[in-house]
Amino acid sequence: MAVKRTQTSAKRNSKTTSPVKRSVKFLWYTVLGGTALFLVLLLGAQLGVFGKIPSMQELENPQANLASEIYANNGTTLMGKIYAENRSPVDFKDISPHAIDALIATEDERFYDHSGIDAKSIARAVYGLGRDGGGSTITQQLAKNILGQGYGNILVRSIDKLKEWVVALKLERNFTKQEIISLYLNRVPWGNIFGIRNASLVYFQKEPAKLTTDEAALLIGMLKGPNQYEPVRHPKAATERRNIVLEQMVRNDVLKESEANVLKKKPLGIKFKKLDEVMGIAPYFRAVLSKKLDAWCKAHTDTKTGRNYDLYRDGLKIYTTIDPKMQLYAEEAAILHMTAMQKKFNSQLGKDVWKKHQDILLRAMKESDRWKQMSEDEIPEADIKKSFYVPVQMKVFTWNKNRQKDTVMTPMDSIKYLKQMMQTSFAAIDPVTGEVKAWVGGIDFKWFKFDHVTTNRQVGSTFKPLLYTLALIDAGLTPDSYIGGRSITLANKTISGGGGTMAYCLAKSLNAAAYDLMSRIGAKKTAEFAHLAGIKSKIPVVPSIALGSADLTLLEMLHAYTMFPNRG
Repeated sequence: MAVKRTQTSAKRNSKTTSPVKRSVKFLWYTVLGGTALFLVLLLGAQLGVFGKIPSMQELENPQANLASEIYANNGTTLMGKIYAENRSPVDFKDISPHAIDALIATEDERFYDHSGIDAKSIARAVYGLGRDGGGSTITQQLAKNILGQGYGNILVRSIDKLKEWVVALKLERNFTKQEIISLYLNRVPWGNIFGIRNASLVYFQKEPAKLTTDEAALLIGMLKGPNQYEPVRHPKAATERRNIVLEQMVRNDVLKESEANVLKKKPLGIKFKKLDEVMGIAPYFRAVLSKKLDAWCKAHTDTKTGRNYDLYRDGLKIYTTIDPKMQLYAEEAAILHMTAMQKKFNSQLGKDVWKKHQDILLRAMKESDRWKQMSEDEIPEADIKKSFYVPVQMKVFTWNKNRQKDTVMTPMDSIKYLKQMMQTSFAAIDPVTGEVKAWVGGIDFKWFKFDHVTTNRQVGSTFKPLLYTLALIDAGLTPDSYIGGRSITLANKTISGGGGTMAYCLAKSLNAAAYDLMSRIGAKKTAEFAHLAGIKSKIPVVPSIALGSADLTLLEMLHAYTMFPNRG
């Protein structure tokens, strides 16, 4: 009987432990199976099953959109940029150590201890459900930026995370920690500002190498939320975020607590200035240059990539002949002159100046952005017209320090106001080399993008020196030769007479004398000579060209005038 009881007890114990063993076995199978599945998925990501993984060549030359930079003739003065994304890379040595310390302290404390993926940070993030920050390293964030990921459902994001890990490991194997830092800071966006160099220039008007500790902390802090912590719009939130970064730097022993306490009390010290097409030197010249460069890029191939150059993404360095000092003097002279001229012009304007020019106003109204936008919104034309006579708040150009003012007027009144602004142009070239030294296409590029340097206009008396030069060459005249000057009538307008020596008539710009000279030489010869002098526009073969009736550009006349200092 004793033996039977023992056997029965053993069977009962076996039945009791069986579910436990099964649970342990199931757990092991789950872990091993999950690990195997993870490794298979990771291998699949490595092989490109879930999408292309960048090659080493692509990682070494990441396709960041780099702005092309235009320099003045001294080779160092940056005139402006041409870009799809305004991004200018800097080397690691040209980044403030404070910015690097702030980045590592805030984004990846164990940056120098891991190989791209930080298991401890991932475990901490999972355990804390993300409350203590994510588990992504700086290298992973760089990988994510290169891959252009971040959207989709949970399955897509999980696959993207695998690809991100693969690229992060590749980056760590093939780049130094310093190279990863510089790649990261050159790629990340501060809203619509790309790279630390541009962020530093926009917010502090200085190169990134010169960033102070508190300035670096502010910029690095913004990376968590460029819009949320934007210091111009949200100074309080930006200050709080900067101070958190300073505390992180103290925690990581790269900043003393006493220093941090002092820096926390400092104002943000923002010197905000946008980087856009309006800023910089000679904007009218750069606009013309960019069109020519775009055509050049389409006709030339980059030997490294085998594709045509891309002006907006390849980070080209363009060196021009513009003299920055001459350009500044030209712009200042134009401003000084046009401010006085506009004041004089305004004093002579009548009340009904637009009464006989309604067609000009109607055309300007239909060409305006307001009209086009309302038309796209399918608003009836009658309602669009009515809106142009309703006062609204707006900014308009004016001759003050900021070149604009806030006002309330109707859109139609704003058209009249801007149409009444007098325009000018100026260009200077080296007569020997033909190099352009200064170029002012209008009074303000932001408000008036139409370039008057390249626009055909009646040249008036500036054409007379060409006519007189031809007379010296072709008609055998001398500066002392006498020119008659009888009165003439053209288009019901009488030009009073008056003659004298050639030198006198040219100095006084006498129209009757010029017309008399034209009758001796002929319009055909005069037009041909003008073309020989470098003028390419069509010149009508009529006597009135002696008085400047031809429509030519300032640049053409400037090239023609180089014959005088060149003596031919």
